[in-house]
Amino acid sequence: MPSSNPFSRLFARSPFGRLQEHIAKAYAASEQLQPFMAAVLANNWEEAAQVREVICQLEHEADDLKKEIRRNLPNSLFMPVSRSDLLELVSLQDKLANRAKDISGLMLGRQMQIPDPLAEPLLRFVRTGIKAVEQAQQTINEIEELLESGFGRQVTELLTGMIDKLDQLEHEADEQEILIRAQLFSLEKDLPPVDVMFLYRIIDWIGELSDRAQRVGGRLQILMAR
Repeated sequence: MPSSNPFSRLFARSPFGRLQEHIAKAYAASEQLQPFMAAVLANNWEEAAQVREVICQLEHEADDLKKEIRRNLPNSLFMPVSRSDLLELVSLQDKLANRAKDISGLMLGRQMQIPDPLAEPLLRFVRTGIKAVEQAQQTINEIEELLESGFGRQVTELLTGMIDKLDQLEHEADEQEILIRAQLFSLEKDLPPVDVMFLYRIIDWIGELSDRAQRVGGRLQILMAR
């Protein structure tokens, strides 16, 4: 007979099962930014709109999972991690999918024209952000083994290395952002001011992908320290 315990329903397979499903949706949404950006650079707005629909669907599915986790998570868990830490992880992961939706929505809504000198650097910048989200997903997927091992030294070192990789990707994204901003600054005088303003906003939002992925790693470091 199925258990009526909400903990059993939520974490029937593993204590982090739903968190892993949730970040998989966030990563899938972020990953779609690459074909979306390719469509934007090609001025293929029909294709961009189709990719945007996929991003929105994935973000919606991630949001449903977030609500399910929040609704079913008990106030007290017999686990080596706290309820508040789990909820914070869910919130951080959800912001990754939200930002992918925001980026695609603004660029499609304005049918943004990317200056040719910025096209390839911007695409590389997006790819770095996606890599950071993928690294965050891989790190979350290791947490179950970490718990089952009782925070053994070998697994702890493995996760520390994965979190260090997140820090490296975030640093790489920061350097790319600095260069793109400098390139955009050199082009400002030849572009409509409103377009410049929204380009800076998109650059900020793309940078937030790696920033928020790094925060997922930071939250895991807190889990490991407790």
